[in-house]
Amino acid sequence: MHARPGHILIVDDDPLNRRVLTKSLDSDGHRTTDVDNGFAALTALEADPPDVVLLDVVMPGLDGIEVLERIKSDTKTRHIPVIMISGVDDSESVVRCLEAGADDFLPKPFDPVIFRARIAAGLNRKRLTDLEQDRVRNVFTRFLPEPIAAQMLERNDGELSIRPVRLWATVMFADLRGFTSFAEDQPVEQVIAVLQRYQGSMSDAVIDHGGTLVDYLGDGLYAVFGAPIETVDHADRAVAAAREMVTTRLAGLNAWLHAEGLGDGFRMGIGLNSGRVMSGTTGTDRRMEYAVLGDTVNTGARIQDLTKETGRSILVSDQTKTNMTGPAEGLAFVDEFEVRGKQSRIKLWTADAPETAT
Repeated sequence: MHARPGHILIVDDDPLNRRVLTKSLDSDGHRTTDVDNGFAALTALEADPPDVVLLDVVMPGLDGIEVLERIKSDTKTRHIPVIMISGVDDSESVVRCLEAGADDFLPKPFDPVIFRARIAAGLNRKRLTDLEQDRVRNVFTRFLPEPIAAQMLERNDGELSIRPVRLWATVMFADLRGFTSFAEDQPVEQVIAVLQRYQGSMSDAVIDHGGTLVDYLGDGLYAVFGAPIETVDHADRAVAAAREMVTTRLAGLNAWLHAEGLGDGFRMGIGLNSGRVMSGTTGTDRRMEYAVLGDTVNTGARIQDLTKETGRSILVSDQTKTNMTGPAEGLAFVDEFEVRGKQSRIKLWTADAPETAT
């Protein structure tokens, strides 16, 4: 079995064993770090994470099994293959190591051929894990800001799922006005190109403000702020993103459309609502999606519908205004409205600048 050279951490209290292992691995092109005790091993793991750990079982102080348990209990290091090495050749030691999470066991003295094969297997296992982590990260970063994606990977142990939780968040529904009539008169390639440009620009605004893309709804967009990881300023972020979308982002899209000879552009309607939501992945192993559910979501969608009736670009619920941590500057009261599914009328505010009212 062959593997590309990697970084191997050698943990053994015997200096002769460390020299022998280092010489063998160096000759095969690997980079090595060697330490003589368990505490030094944990420090080395944090400072420069290796691709494979060679870990002696019997050491003074923090022994190999204790080090192994710490490695496998830490989400940052648990995916690093650990090969236990020991001159104690008994089944009980092997079982203890495997139960603690060891990936392999190598008795002393080493057979050079078997030793190289075990190292190669460990490196290949690590690279497959890294590839899977990259794939999952790429999926998450399509709808999550990079810092949140990293936190979700750490929380979920690298799995392509988001655990279900209830939390307080702000939902956003955005709709592009005039796109349906535009699409009727254009070639399909042009329609898709315009839609992709719109979605790309508006998605960037959401993600840049710490929001999470939940879904594209035709020429609409559904996002959430404060989920899947709860944040205190979710309402502030949502309002800031909405303002950027209906001003800078929409102006840029319309300028491009005009330059391409595709008309004078579109308008937008955005509805924001805050409250308790359920957040997590739904679906099956073959098709999985991130979902945000609850009455807060339903009301948010209906608030967006009211932007057509009121001629406003942005409508903000009273709950969202109340949840803003900073001053609610620029919000103007519109009126109280009946919303389907709500027993009482709800107060709505607008975040429009005067020139953005539709």
